[in-house]
Amino acid sequence: MQKLKNDELNRPALTDYKKQDKLPYVIILDNVRSALNVGSVFRTADAFNTSKIILCGITSTPPHKEISKTALGATESVDWEYFEKTEDAVQHLRSQGYSIFAVEQATQSCMLNEFDAAGKPFAIIFGHEMDGVQQSVIDICDGVIEIPQSGTKHSINISVCAGVVCWEIYRQLK
Repeated sequence: MQKLKNDELNRPALTDYKKQDKLPYVIILDNVRSALNVGSVFRTADAFNTSKIILCGITSTPPHKEISKTALGATESVDWEYFEKTEDAVQHLRSQGYSIFAVEQATQSCMLNEFDAAGKPFAIIFGHEMDGVQQSVIDICDGVIEIPQSGTKHSINISVCAGVVCWEIYRQLK
């Protein structure tokens, strides 16, 4: 085994990546306070061919030094937009035919390993590092996806959570 060099990875150029068909899901960040987490989500969205990210509320937007630090250029490859209120972003996507799912621990949640990503386009919402997805947003979602966990902690970091969920969606849809 030999570690590959970056030029051996056969990654597309930025212009080619922008033209690629994207997977039919959108990431919504609901009041994510850490710009470093936001940058990590951009990088994850790039890796797993997400169609776009919607940033809401207090979530930082590019250009931002801390987003750039972890995104490593993914703010250029991943489309994004901003809404002041997450509820408005949800309504906007719903009017375009999207189903909406919060990633949260909640009653009647669907475990990620049981979530079926096939079908119509959907959005997944990740929330604030301490407070999670706002209840007012969960109230207007079509469902809640939960990552099964068996440790002593109640949650995992939002950027790690996004990586786990996006990988499962990518695995199913690719």
